[in-house]
Amino acid sequence: MSNEAEGSKRYDLEERTFQFAKDVRLFVKALPRTIANEQDIRQLVRASGSVGANYIEANESLSKKDFVMHIRISRKESKESRYWLRLLDTGENISLDKSRDALIQEAIELMNIFGSIVRKSE
Repeated sequence: MSNEAEGSKRYDLEERTFQFAKDVRLFVKALPRTIANEQDIRQLVRASGSVGANYIEANESLSKKDFVMHIRISRKESKESRYWLRLLDTGENISLDKSRDALIQEAIELMNIFGSIVRKSE
């Protein structure tokens, strides 16, 4: 694979993780404001932003060990995002349920991508 293709792939994943965090933020704006949701939303927003932030850190790593550590953190934050998404109360709003399901699917896909990167890097 050429460096250009690798750079493009890296950018795509950076953009994908950025879009995930943005989509989460858009989604939570529409949720019912219950006491539980307020707390879970805070956790979800942190975790979803951390996915991409740690991926960027991985790409700036000075060592392979540091790279793998940040990729593992991105995977962990993807998994945590899925957890918080599952806990949120949508108020039985079908549209919000569908949005949440799509975000859960994206979190799972990101977990799988980061897991694959870790396996290939070790």
